[in-house]
Amino acid sequence: MSSVFEDSLNTFLYPLKDFLEDPTVTEVLVNGPQEVFIERKGLLERTNATFKDEQALQAAVRNIAQFVGRRIDEEHLTLDARLPDGSRIHAVLPPCSRKGTSLSIRKFDKSTPTFVDLINRGSITKDAARFLDICVYLAKNIIISGGTGSGKTTLLNVMGSRVPGTQRLLIIEDASELKIKTDHVINFESKHADEMGKGEVTIRELLRSALRLRPDRIVVGEVRGAEALDLITAMNTGHGGSMGTVHANTPYDGLIRLETLALMGGTQVPIAAIRRQISSAVHLVVQIKRLSDGTRKVTHITEINPEVDEQGKYQTQDIYRFIQRGRTQDGKVVGELIPVGHTPSFYDEIEVNQLPFPKEKFTPPQWYLELLKKHPHAA
Repeated sequence: MSSVFEDSLNTFLYPLKDFLEDPTVTEVLVNGPQEVFIERKGLLERTNATFKDEQALQAAVRNIAQFVGRRIDEEHLTLDARLPDGSRIHAVLPPCSRKGTSLSIRKFDKSTPTFVDLINRGSITKDAARFLDICVYLAKNIIISGGTGSGKTTLLNVMGSRVPGTQRLLIIEDASELKIKTDHVINFESKHADEMGKGEVTIRELLRSALRLRPDRIVVGEVRGAEALDLITAMNTGHGGSMGTVHANTPYDGLIRLETLALMGGTQVPIAAIRRQISSAVHLVVQIKRLSDGTRKVTHITEINPEVDEQGKYQTQDIYRFIQRGRTQDGKVVGELIPVGHTPSFYDEIEVNQLPFPKEKFTPPQWYLELLKKHPHAA
């Protein structure tokens, strides 16, 4: 972080300074000058930190906006920006924010996560991680679905870093967060309009440019607009192994979300054709969720059938699913991410490429089969 910004941090954001420097704090949330929360280990806790008054809090937000070249004032009541260290900041001024200025700072993780890190955290099992690694190697198109703060970006970082170094990877984001490590990677970032309303460059425009730059794979940090249609088209036209994230609560909802976003561009393509394109483009949806105990876990790895059914609905089949088996006395969720008995349709590719992942790995554990006998609806 630059010394200039550090000086302003000490002056204007002094009440938050300790939290911003604490590596265990992942997010800082300010709900007006007298109410500051932090997120630590996935759980929110209220702090004793306060700002002197609303004017002091607004001065801090305006100072940040000025430093990053954005505006927040009576005509522009919201701010969405990236700090010099990569952290994301969003602010809303009164009167839209009724309790006073609202401020969120999502801190940038300086470490480069790996599958080993996710396994050690309990976010994914060793077998499931190995399976996803194989899917990346086989250039399967993957959508990571989840809610806000569920860990989508972290998982995309891990999976993107497994792309073979011989391939050209092009990453497109609204604000640069991904730290994908591979030999041949190009990073694009969208640009907001200036004070005159000019100079905007959207993710969709960058994606269209990307297609002309000979990418082997394309990664969109977050698909949240009409660029969904362009990503789906790229997946269907020779850019296998492309990835992106969407906000959704289930794998099926993730496909519906893609469909809705693809229609936002005013396309004249019939919805039935959009659905067929999505079902043929997306091979897997990986669902990640922040559970009630604050932990982040992969809950589904779901294969998408390349054909919609007679009613035009997507056909999905879980390969792995997180089954909760209980809860400890201190509130920790007890459960496992297990195979549920479906062998992926592309298993022959695993065998042909001599990848060490025997078919037996997809056999459900005995306790799950016994559970299905007692509760068939658990399937």
